[in-house]
Amino acid sequence: MSAAPILELAPEDAPADPTVRLQTFLEWSAATVVERVDHEAVSDAERIDRIAVIERLQASLEAMKAIEIVAFARSQAARQVELGTDPRQAERGIAEQIALAARVSPAEGSRRLRTARDLVMDLPHTLDLLANGEIGAWKTRLMVEQFSHLDRPTRTDLDAELARRHPQTMGCGQAAAMAKRLAYEADPEAAMARCRKARKDRRVTLRPAPDTMSLLSGLLPVEQGVACLAALQAEATARKASGDQRSKNQIMADALVARITGRETAEDAGFEVGIVLPLGALIDPDDPTPADIPGYGPIPAALARELIERADARVWWRRLFTRPTHGGGRLIVDLDERRRRFTGWLAELIRWRDVTCRDPFCDAPIRHLDHIHRHSEGGPTTGPNGRGVCERGNYVREMPGWTVTLLDPDSHTVITTTPTGHSYVSRPPEPP
Repeated sequence: MSAAPILELAPEDAPADPTVRLQTFLEWSAATVVERVDHEAVSDAERIDRIAVIERLQASLEAMKAIEIVAFARSQAARQVELGTDPRQAERGIAEQIALAARVSPAEGSRRLRTARDLVMDLPHTLDLLANGEIGAWKTRLMVEQFSHLDRPTRTDLDAELARRHPQTMGCGQAAAMAKRLAYEADPEAAMARCRKARKDRRVTLRPAPDTMSLLSGLLPVEQGVACLAALQAEATARKASGDQRSKNQIMADALVARITGRETAEDAGFEVGIVLPLGALIDPDDPTPADIPGYGPIPAALARELIERADARVWWRRLFTRPTHGGGRLIVDLDERRRRFTGWLAELIRWRDVTCRDPFCDAPIRHLDHIHRHSEGGPTTGPNGRGVCERGNYVREMPGWTVTLLDPDSHTVITTTPTGHSYVSRPPEPP
């Protein structure tokens, strides 16, 4: 199997070096797209043919990327061992470098690394299907994940069996279910061990959704998830029978909030929610400047005023002070302490300024407050020398070859340099 044939799609005069050739192909492709948008008189049938070919090309590129990821990981792990790094920690930072190159979060980088390893090292048939564009990247990932808990020989055997069942003719859900069924049959004990581990990983998370909504998700054991949904459905049915004018979905959502917060109604949820908005937007109903909810993002100014008005006497204020930067934006630089008494006001300032992890492309919550210029090397404990990072981001920077530097204190621009010499820039979000 080889993903090399995709390079033949580049112009004839493309250079021989694979990296340069891929870059040339990218530039040629981008220019071709710009030139052809709405300027070609072609049939719809031909456009469908192009879509199909592009989809296969995209899958083939994913196979090539997986091969490169595995080769890079092997080389980096060997290099870390040569430098004397504890073998158990040698791989720390590899996924982060992959994530930075792909412009995704470190968690996603780890998922891609795991998938690539299993795919390239143990699943040759699935890799072939992907390289030839017969299955897409998402279906591949779903299938590979079902085999992750098995030993390598078993994975390879099941890969051949799965290929004989033609996953390219199945939907993504069907292919994943087939792979899961094969895995359960091949090693029931490993399947049960995986289930027990998954139950230990139960958690609740919150993600932003469009139009000032959010997705509160509970990763629960199946019987508990079914029981929760059944209880909410029963509540909705009973309230509808008693004449409640809300829809069943609305009743279920409101009942969920009320039960979790211990309040009578969803509107009476009495927990702290931060809203950041300019003073002008607070007092002027015609000011359209959006507000921000830390951990969520922007919301319309009118909605922010409405939420504050609803909260009534339960509203507390804390002033945040900003200053203009050279680039025309603004930066949170100070806050007052009148909201409540605490000694960690500097930590609070950094969290309000950075919002989420300051590693490039990482949206994880802030867990650690890191000295950009290390404290052990004389770095001061000040706002400009601090940054909020996730736990893994703080640990990774301690690996050999990683450096973090404050490039511009005015805008708090931080540059992260990886062991391969690549640099990535991070700036805090601009406050409203």
